[in-house]
Amino acid sequence: MTVFDLAADAIAALTGTRWSITDAPAHVPARPGLYAIYGDEQAHRELGLLEDAEVRSAPELPLYVGKAEASFVERDLKDHFAAVSGSTARTGGSTVRRSFAALLRGQLELCAVPRNLDNPRYFSMYSLAGDGDAQLTAWMHEHLSLAVWAAPVQLSAKLVDVETALIRHFTPVMNIDKNPRKLARLTVARKAMSAEAKEWRPPTQAAREAERDQ
Repeated sequence: MTVFDLAADAIAALTGTRWSITDAPAHVPARPGLYAIYGDEQAHRELGLLEDAEVRSAPELPLYVGKAEASFVERDLKDHFAAVSGSTARTGGSTVRRSFAALLRGQLELCAVPRNLDNPRYFSMYSLAGDGDAQLTAWMHEHLSLAVWAAPVQLSAKLVDVETALIRHFTPVMNIDKNPRKLARLTVARKAMSAEAKEWRPPTQAAREAERDQ
């Protein structure tokens, strides 16, 4: 099959059945492939998309399209959503989470910190302070849903090429790379969180003692 054929098959799958994040573990296979993340109307409202003249977005369109090179379970259900028992999603390791965090920064009162507090660098891969990760995960579980396309066992093209074709087809607002209609506001919001992470400083001994006394 050509990239065009594979993309057509993937589009059909990703616009078909989707599951809530909490229900997805019972349906999503431990296979490589492509996935699409959708949001409900409240998600679009809180992300500031319903009245944004720059975007073409609605609950029936995917917010994000990505690829799982090894397994949907490892990449999506664990890394992005912490939907599998015992897993903990960390924003510092997920560009999907960083994009949602950037647009929900005010709504959820999120603060960016370096991914590794002991060795602060790579600030564009920011994490979230305090219970920010838990807040973001809870929001995702409440408002997002997932559709997947499992790649054929004998894939005749590179998965990244099929992903690129789908991003160009859907132009999902939460995708930055390879997106001809990427959301400028999202890029600005992510840079602001990167800057906030860069400004982070370890708490002083006095601050730590004051926090313990509260």
